[in-house]
Amino acid sequence: MSKVYVIHENSEWTEHLTKRLEELDVPYEEWFLDQGMVDLTEEPPEGIFYSRISASSHTRDHRYAPELTEAVLAWLERHGRTVINGSSTLRLELSKVNQYMALNEAGIRTPKTLAAVGKEQIVEAAEKLKLHADSFITKHNRAGKGLGVQLFHTIDGLKEYLNGPDFDEPVDGITLVQEYIQAPEPYITRCEFIDGKFLYAVQVDTSEGFELCPADACTIDDLFCPAGEQPEDQTKFRIVENFNQPIIERYEHFLADNGIRVAGIEFIFNQDGELFTYDVNTNTNYNSEAEAKAGQYGMLEMASFLKRELEAVKQENTISI
Repeated sequence: MSKVYVIHENSEWTEHLTKRLEELDVPYEEWFLDQGMVDLTEEPPEGIFYSRISASSHTRDHRYAPELTEAVLAWLERHGRTVINGSSTLRLELSKVNQYMALNEAGIRTPKTLAAVGKEQIVEAAEKLKLHADSFITKHNRAGKGLGVQLFHTIDGLKEYLNGPDFDEPVDGITLVQEYIQAPEPYITRCEFIDGKFLYAVQVDTSEGFELCPADACTIDDLFCPAGEQPEDQTKFRIVENFNQPIIERYEHFLADNGIRVAGIEFIFNQDGELFTYDVNTNTNYNSEAEAKAGQYGMLEMASFLKRELEAVKQENTISI
C-alpha cells in the first residue's frame, strides 16, 4: 500500500506532523535515520517520501544522519520515487555557503560573508571584513539552532574567543565570518512556504538573542546579538497579518529553481531599510502559540499537501496499470 514516508531524526519536531496526518487519515510511516542500512539492490516501496533531516542533527548525537539520508535519497530518486525536499534540498540545508550562492544566483541579497577553515584564517577573514563592517558575527556553515553564533566588535575580541575554552568548532570545520546587520527594531521575519508557495510570515523578537527555532520543543539557550529590552506583552513569535513584501515572489522563484517545496526563509532589515536574507531552513517548524492566535496551522497545511501528493501518485499508478 502506498503511504507517506517521513524521513527524520528528531521525533519532537515530527510528532505535530504525524498527528495531523492521522487526523486526515493519511497512511504514513516514519523512517528515523540516525543509523541504518540501505540495500541498493532492492527497489524502494511505493509512496511519497518527505525529508525532514536537519543540519543540527549532530547536536542530538545523530552525527551521520545527513550522510545516511543522502544515500537514501539517491536510492529513492534513482527509482523515480516522489521525494519532497530531495537531495538537492539537503545539499542546501547542510551548507550556508551553498544557500548563499544559490540565493545570490537568484538575485537575492545576503550579508557579506567569508568562509574560513582554521583559526588564523578566521582572523584573516574578519580583518578583511572589518574594512567594510564595524561589527561582525561568526556562525557555523553547517548549523541550525544558532550554532556558533557570536557577535564581535573588535579583532582582539575574536582572537580571545578563538583561543579560549568557549570556541565552538563547526562539525564540517567551516566557520563563516559575516557582517552584522543592525536592525532598527529587534526582530527578524521568517517566511514559511509549503509546496513552494507562501503560507505566512512570522515576526520573531530577537531582543533576548537569536535562537530562532520556532518549534515548541526548542529552548532559548544560544543568546547573542542583544538589541534592547524585551517589549512588554509581546510573544517571541507573531504571525503578521496581511503580509506583503515584494521579496516573496523572488523567494518562490528561488525555491522552484532549487527543487525546494517546503522551507522557512529568514530576512532582516538594516538601519537604511535594506533587506538581507540570511537563512534557508528546509526542515522548517511552526510555533503553536503564534498559529493558534492567527488561526493558521502549518502542519495541517503540510499534512494536506502530502495527502494530495499521495493521492496523485496513487492515481498515476492506477492509470499505468
